[in-house]
Amino acid sequence: MSINQMLCLKFIKRSFATWVFFLITGCLNLYAQQKPNIVFILMDNLGYGEVGCYGGGEIRGAPTPRIDKLATEGTRLTNFNVEAQCTPSRSAIMTGRFAIRSGTHSVPTIGVKDGLTQWEVTIAELLSNAGYQTAHFGKWHLGSDQSRLPNSNGFDEWYGIPRTTDEAMYPSQPGAKDAGFPFMYVMEGKKGASSTNLAVYDLEQRRLIDAEITRRSINFMQRNVQAKKPFYIYIPFTLVHFPALPNEKFRGKTGNGDFPDALAEMDDHVGEILDAIDRLGIRDNTIVVFTSDNGPDPTAPSQGSSGPWRGYYFTHMEGSLRTPFIIRWPGKIPAGRVTNEIVHEVDTYTTFAKIAGAVLPEDRPIDGVDQSDFFFGKVTSNREGFPVFVADRLEAVKWKHYKMSFYEQERDWWSPATRLGVPQIFDLYTDPKEEYPATLTPIAWVADPMMKIIGEFEKSLAKYPLIKPGTPDPYQPPNNKNVK
Repeated sequence: MSINQMLCLKFIKRSFATWVFFLITGCLNLYAQQKPNIVFILMDNLGYGEVGCYGGGEIRGAPTPRIDKLATEGTRLTNFNVEAQCTPSRSAIMTGRFAIRSGTHSVPTIGVKDGLTQWEVTIAELLSNAGYQTAHFGKWHLGSDQSRLPNSNGFDEWYGIPRTTDEAMYPSQPGAKDAGFPFMYVMEGKKGASSTNLAVYDLEQRRLIDAEITRRSINFMQRNVQAKKPFYIYIPFTLVHFPALPNEKFRGKTGNGDFPDALAEMDDHVGEILDAIDRLGIRDNTIVVFTSDNGPDPTAPSQGSSGPWRGYYFTHMEGSLRTPFIIRWPGKIPAGRVTNEIVHEVDTYTTFAKIAGAVLPEDRPIDGVDQSDFFFGKVTSNREGFPVFVADRLEAVKWKHYKMSFYEQERDWWSPATRLGVPQIFDLYTDPKEEYPATLTPIAWVADPMMKIIGEFEKSLAKYPLIKPGTPDPYQPPNNKNVK
C-alpha cells in the first residue's frame, strides 16, 4: 500500500470516527431536549376557594387572571388531595411516600432534629440521575441542618428559608431579641457545598422574598435553556402563609387589604414565570404545575377560603385536604379539561419519574401511583382512595366520593383530636361540607373497600417500619442494608 493510500485510509477512519462521535452526541443532545422540563409551583396555605377558576378571585378581593388562563390551557383537578400540614405535604411531594413513613408527619418544633433522613430518595435525586438540572427556590421545611437542606437532597442549587414564614415575626419582638433567640435566615447553597446565610428573615424580607424567588427561577430556566439541559425547578412560594404581607409593589393594589394584595402578587409571579417560559421558547416542552401544600389557615387577618368545602389545615376535613391543582403540557395534556377523579400529591413523584425516564427506588414502599396516562386523558385515575393522617393519627380514609372519619371534625387547627366511638361516613357528593354523618345506613358497605386501603398500608409496615421523627443520620431500615 502506498503512502498516499495509507493517508487516505487514515483520513477515512478519522472521518468515520468523527461522524460517529457527532451522531452519538447529537442523539444524546436530542434525547436531553426531548425530556420535558418540569416547573412545579407550590403555594403555601392557599385554600381551594382562593383563585378565580376555583370559585374565588374577585369574590376574594383579587382577580387571578394569569392562573385562571393557565387552567384553560391545561387540566384542572377538583379532587387533588394533600397532607394536612406544611411539612408532611412537602415530604410527600419530595419522596412519593405518605409522610407518616418518613418521620415528617408534623410541623417540627424549633430546636429539635427535623427533616428527612438522608436515606430518603427525593424527586430531585431521581431526576438528577436522569440527566436533569434541579433547583429549589422558596420554603423548604424539611430539615434545618446542613445535611438536610435542599442542596444535600438532590438539588443543584437552592435559595429560600429552611423553615416557615411565621418566624419572620420574631425579629421584631423585643422579648425574642433579649432572650438571644436564633433567628432564621434566608439562605442559598449549591450541591456539594455548605449553604450560607444571606439575611435574617424578618418582616421586610417577608415582603421581598417571593419576588426574589421569581427572579431566581427565571434566571435558572434561562441558564439551562442556553445550556440545552432539561430541568426540574421546584418553586415553593411563601405566599399566602401568615403573615400574608405583600411586596410594596402590590401593597394597596386591590384596595381590599393585605391578603387580597398578596393574592394579586401571587398571580403576578405565576404570570412572570409563564411569560418567561414563552419567551424562552420552551412552552411545548415544559410541564407546569400550580398547586398548594394544604388548605387555608383560619387565623385572622390571614384566614383563607376552603371554597365549597369545610375546615382548615391540620384537620381531616375536605377543606384541609383538597387544594387547587392545574397541570399544563401543550399537546400532551388536554387543555380546558376539568376532572373530579382522585389524585394524591404522592402521585406527582411517581408520574414525573415515569415521564422523565427516572428509576424508582425498589427498597421501600412508594405510595404514589403513575398518573401519566390519566393526565394525558387516556384513562381514568389510577387511584380510588387513600388513608388520611393528621400528625401521627389515622383520622380518616377516602374512597371514591366517600369518606370515613375516625375522629371528631374540627373547624380550626388548635382544637384537640377526639376519637369517635363509632366511625362516621360521609357522601361527599350530597354532603360536601361533611355535616350529615351516617353510621348504620345503606351506604355502610363502603367501609369494606376503605378498610382494605388501611389494611394494605398496615401490611407494608410489617416489612418497612415507620421512621420516627428526629431520627438521626445515617438511618438504616431494619430489613434494608443499603444506606444512601
